[in-house]
Parts: sequence; C-alpha cells; structure tokens
Amino acid sequence: MSKFVQTQYGTPKQILKFPDHYVALAVTVDDTGVVAGTDGRKIVPAGTILGGGFLADETKKAVAANDATAQGVLFNDTDVTYGPAPGAAIIHGFIDIDKLPTAPAAAAVTALKQITFIK
Repeated sequence: MSKFVQTQYGTPKQILKFPDHYVALAVTVDDTGVVAGTDGRKIVPAGTILGGGFLADETKKAVAANDATAQGVLFNDTDVTYGPAPGAAIIHGFIDIDKLPTAPAAAAVTALKQITFIK
C-alpha cells in the first residue's frame, strides 16, 4: 500500500523584517506535542521559538522553547504530520514580532542574542 500526499504551494509567511539579512541553519523539527488541526495536519508555525540543543548537537531535534533555552526561530511553517521533519531555524537576523504565533518571552529574547525583534 502506498501513501500519497497532496501538497498545495503558495507564498510562505514572511517573518523577517529585513529578508536580505539573516542566517538560518537546517534543523529537524520534532513532532512531539504538536496537535493536529481540523484538517488533520500537524503544522509547527513559522515564528515558533525553538530550542532543544540543536546548536551544540545537530542530531538533536528542534522543539518549541519560548524560554531561556531558546536557540532560534522557525523560518517557515513545518509539517510534522508524519513525524519529525526538516526545517530551518533563524539564528541571526531581524524578526517582525507582529508575525509570530506567540510573543517571545523575556527569557527567550535574552537567550536569542543575535536576533532582534522589531515591531
């Protein structure tokens, strides 16, 4: 039995304030704790604050971490419906705070030393 997935593509949500100045790393986004929406898809939204130790160990999965363990910001929506999936974590740049799914906690802002959040 084969599994077929139909994907619709469009313009991704832009969370960068200045899209010509950023640094992002490839990460594996964890699916643990992600709840499926009404369409049955498990999507981690762009702008999610990430942690999980992926900067020190690239084999570790990126997880939502809006706290002092924050290491980056998820660049694009990432579909984890079928398990952990590849994504990109912004580790340096200027982020439009109004486009984030959740406002960054003060501890996360402090931890993300090379990211500037701008209104």
